Amino acid sequence: MNRFIPAMPLLVLLLLVTLNFSDAQVGVCNGMLGNNLPSPPDVVALYKQNNIQGMRLFDPHLPTLQALGGSDISVVLGVRNEDLESLGATQANADAWVQTNVKNFPTVKVKYIGVGNEISPLKSATFAPFVLPAMKNIATAISNAGLVGIKVSPVVSTEVLGTSYPPSAGAFAPAASTYMTDIVGFLVGNGAPLLVNIYPYFAYINNKAQISLDYALFRGDGVVAGGVKYQNLFSAILDAMYSAVEKSGGPNLEIVVTESGWPSAGGDTTTMDNAKSYYTGLVGHVKDGTPKRPGRAIETYLFAMFDENQKTPEYEKNFGVFTADKQPKYPINFS
Repeated sequence: MNRFIPAMPLLVLLLLVTLNFSDAQVGVCNGMLGNNLPSPPDVVALYKQNNIQGMRLFDPHLPTLQALGGSDISVVLGVRNEDLESLGATQANADAWVQTNVKNFPTVKVKYIGVGNEISPLKSATFAPFVLPAMKNIATAISNAGLVGIKVSPVVSTEVLGTSYPPSAGAFAPAASTYMTDIVGFLVGNGAPLLVNIYPYFAYINNKAQISLDYALFRGDGVVAGGVKYQNLFSAILDAMYSAVEKSGGPNLEIVVTESGWPSAGGDTTTMDNAKSYYTGLVGHVKDGTPKRPGRAIETYLFAMFDENQKTPEYEKNFGVFTADKQPKYPINFS
């Protein structure tokens, strides 16, 4: 995912509820496209201070991996899209990548390796052929290195869906079907989840005639879709993905939501109140599951830790849960 916060009075900051990520199901993406962001040690300290137990890194940023050592923070470690071809070409390349970015940091808790970001034949045809070979080679490299407990999966967006409504009819787009079926087969065979970025914000602004703002922001009475009551758009999108993977050979495949957020400024329907409502609703919801899989907590990573001032367009700069000076933007109670 590519991404002016007014100064906040001290009194407001003192009233902010400490972010409490007591449930390890919730983490935060650590985007770095800003020229005013805290140092990696300060970032890790802020995660620990707020009991944020999971971090997504979009690439293997070595200073951050060094700062994470011994922190007990679980990490989703990203493989850059531009490295996929090399990693899929030879096992030696994948072995070297795992040695450099994983094995050389034995006290960093890498939980998942996210192979590429939002690659699909629908918009990333240049990279798409390399995703599965890179996944296979990285998985073998992990085994060769004697590492255990690290799962390998691509990070996909919901654009791979061809049908999403009602959620029970969710299915992959024909042009992405073979690509996703092959990936689902790999994940099922390796006991790994599918990593998915889910943004009700974009679904809402692109379809306001059919989707209410309250529904997108975890407010209101919800809707009935295909005979099933949905309280929020996030659950409906996630259940459409569950339906699609079930139809592609993954009836029990888990999904980890590796990005979800709402911008607070810079675009359509981007206000501090809307962003607060979204993040508050999301954190409160993920422990409960969805109508398709009730009671099954959804491991979810908020996008993002900080506002990133080097992103475009303008709204992309404003997804942070914290400002660049490490102040929380919203009075959100994560407990």
